[in-house]
Amino acid sequence: MNNARIGVDIGGTFTDLVLFGDAGETFFTKVPSTPAKPEEAVLTGIRQITETAGVSVSAVAEVVHGTTVGSNTLLQKVGAKTGLITTKGFRDVLEIGRVRTPTMFDLSWEKAVPLIARRYRMEVDERSTADGRILRHVNEQEVIEIGRFFEAEGVESVAVCFINSYRNPENENRVLEIMRAHFPDMWVTASVSVLPEIREYERTSTTAVNAYVLPSLRAYFERLENGLRDIGVSAPLLISNSNGGLSSARMAQEKPVFFISSGRSAGVVGAGRLGEAAGEKDLVVFDMGGTTASASLIHKGELSRANEYEFRAGISTPSRFIKAGGYLMRVPTVDVAEVGSGAGSIARIDEGGLLHVGPLSAGADPGPVCYGIGGTSPTVTDANVVLGFLPPALAGGSMKLDVDGARAAIGRDLADPLKLSIEDAAFGIREVVNINMARTIKAVTVERGVDPRDFAILAFGGSGPVHACDLARTLGISRVIFPRSPGVFTATGMLAAKVERYFLRSLHGRLDQLPVAEVNALLKEMRADGYDSLAEEGYTDDQIECSFEADLRFKGQDFEIPIALPDTVTENDRASLRAAFREAYKAIYGYASDDSVEIVNIRLNAGGNSGNLLAFTAHKPEDGPADDVTTRKVYFSRKDGWIDTPIHQRATFRGGAVGPLIIQSPDTTIVVPPGAKADLDAFGNVVATLA
Repeated sequence: MNNARIGVDIGGTFTDLVLFGDAGETFFTKVPSTPAKPEEAVLTGIRQITETAGVSVSAVAEVVHGTTVGSNTLLQKVGAKTGLITTKGFRDVLEIGRVRTPTMFDLSWEKAVPLIARRYRMEVDERSTADGRILRHVNEQEVIEIGRFFEAEGVESVAVCFINSYRNPENENRVLEIMRAHFPDMWVTASVSVLPEIREYERTSTTAVNAYVLPSLRAYFERLENGLRDIGVSAPLLISNSNGGLSSARMAQEKPVFFISSGRSAGVVGAGRLGEAAGEKDLVVFDMGGTTASASLIHKGELSRANEYEFRAGISTPSRFIKAGGYLMRVPTVDVAEVGSGAGSIARIDEGGLLHVGPLSAGADPGPVCYGIGGTSPTVTDANVVLGFLPPALAGGSMKLDVDGARAAIGRDLADPLKLSIEDAAFGIREVVNINMARTIKAVTVERGVDPRDFAILAFGGSGPVHACDLARTLGISRVIFPRSPGVFTATGMLAAKVERYFLRSLHGRLDQLPVAEVNALLKEMRADGYDSLAEEGYTDDQIECSFEADLRFKGQDFEIPIALPDTVTENDRASLRAAFREAYKAIYGYASDDSVEIVNIRLNAGGNSGNLLAFTAHKPEDGPADDVTTRKVYFSRKDGWIDTPIHQRATFRGGAVGPLIIQSPDTTIVVPPGAKADLDAFGNVVATLA
């Protein structure tokens, strides 16, 4: 093996690694995550997987990485002490937000505390007009005094966002020059370098998030790159971004706001590639790990994407109808709904005697009780091992589970207070977490006007296959697909992704008066920027693909819908763009008016493909020993109680089985309930058909 690509996905409990060789060889491994120093698990895993594959670390040609460092920084509020420099009169934009709540009648809702305290939101007397004319230039001394105040207060990172700077960045760039000249140790992010787009709140919030997470993510990537060099890996490090594409580590260090959802979107990209190969065009993509569970939609072969999303506790979703719940980031992203319900989610009883599961997770440290490494609170994993869904040892037998310890914790904290048997309490944990996760699927289907019963679930993650069939039955879905190595599928998805660059230009006006010559000149300029950017990464012109979108809206409305734009625009495209916009609008809202349509922005996604991406191909099971079947008792329902259940090994499973059954592999466990049929398709996926 002369060239090996390694995909790495850091989860809250395990760090997953997949190695893909130049001849199609694939290896995987899982190592416990190290939350205090996430790079240590990555380096340990790379040593292990290269040793397993029998290759030298010098043969590694590329490391592709998805990380939760950015999202954890926001979730745990451990980012940099951050300041804001903004136009006079706009100090409270972050506080005002969109002047709405995510749910109208929720009296218990609490507004997210701004990442930048009001004390550190400073105004300067500058001004630009809506057409980009500078009315008042920046006063250098005023900026220096603000910088001195920040320095005295220990501010580490600064966001700069001026009104109308997207039309003329001169004043923002001047502040950038002043701050870097006088305060070189302070990180500074200008909004025009992150989001040169109309809307003050969206631009300010996105810039503030970038400034808040920048020092921690930059430090992490520097430690990781140094660690890779120390163990002999000289290959480039690519980072999975929120849109499911890849970018250089340098880009991630400069614009970390594009990487907050790094990792979770990669699994959706992999699902799209697998669905395309297998002819599965309508999929609910379900991923359950140790800390969270997420869902996304692939409809008619197209991934669901959005240009903004909000990060918040509880359920996080880019829904067009749920706003103001958290920290807004207007960046390209796969449309993923996520909830804090994973295998490590802690079960507890509230003051009213009700059972709750999550969002607090035991993570990798101290972990579930059954791991025997210090965890004391019962989790979903503890419930699953008590009920027999999980084997007494995980990770191919290398991690022995303390079943008695799990039973004792559930009995002490849940069963005894609720006067239930340990089995019923454990089953209650499973029911509650399933309902929580069903919300994520409804968020990307029912809330989008899509009937989930028309789709199949593609389930992966360390724990997704353990719960997917139950979710399918709850939602009326009849088919569940489990890919090969589902426990490390997100890392696999990273190896199927392209390097991408994103570009945006504002172009405001009526669509029926679209200046075709001006638009084509802008497209040509943006395309040249895309080619130049990817050429720096070593891609040749024939390896680069460009796709354009126009942000369109009805006149007088405030939010747009992206519509595909041809590479060269003609006069006739005005009508076709209007028709495509009205169709997309009607699909979302159920109605489309005859009002005039406006164009707001043009977007470019430039992707590089060197031809070495992982591809999903038809898979014929290898000749080998007959299916090795054992049995153990599993508690599938309160009605049926314990059932003697066949236990199959994934490596020797040949399909044609009827549930109840469990299919085990070193990376995960597939649970097929009573009455369901389990078969293999041409790609080696296990397909469960529910009665």
